[in-house]
Amino acid sequence: MALFDGLLQQLSGPAISMISKQLGADDNATQSAIAGALPLLISALAKNSATPEGANSLANALDKDHDGGILENLTGLISNPTASAGAGILKHLLGGNQTVAEQGVSQASGLNTAQAGQLLITLAPIVMGFLGKQKQEQGLDISTLAGFLGGEKEKAQSAAPGGLGMLANLLDMDHDGSPVDDVLGMLGKFF
Repeated sequence: MALFDGLLQQLSGPAISMISKQLGADDNATQSAIAGALPLLISALAKNSATPEGANSLANALDKDHDGGILENLTGLISNPTASAGAGILKHLLGGNQTVAEQGVSQASGLNTAQAGQLLITLAPIVMGFLGKQKQEQGLDISTLAGFLGGEKEKAQSAAPGGLGMLANLLDMDHDGSPVDDVLGMLGKFF
């Protein structure tokens, strides 16, 4: 099962309602935000694993902390997302681009930036847990992890509804690894 599809399945039905309640948002906005945030997170994982060092670091993190066990208690995670390692995972994945990511998810979904940030904190450990489970089930190792994530990035971006999958690419339009210059350029054109 594809990473994006599997995650959407995990986050359907009652999970959407629970996340919406935690965020103080309606289910439709939450569902749109998830559809935009998942490709963003998968793209960040793919980018981080593109180097041998990054793939090694990710493989070690999956083996050590993210075996998929979190998926057995999604209710607990959703009801108390700050108890998870979500903030730390986001800092590692997005670095200084976290605010830009929050703004992108916000604009794509209608959530405010604080809600988008909380959603990303909630989703990050779920994505890592699901990836860890996929790593075990498919026997992925350091040499195959980057290729797997690269393929999953493309699938997630094309499967997301209404072009939300392109959110990850929009955050770094010139593909230099940093969306900051892109955002500043857009603001410069606006003013």
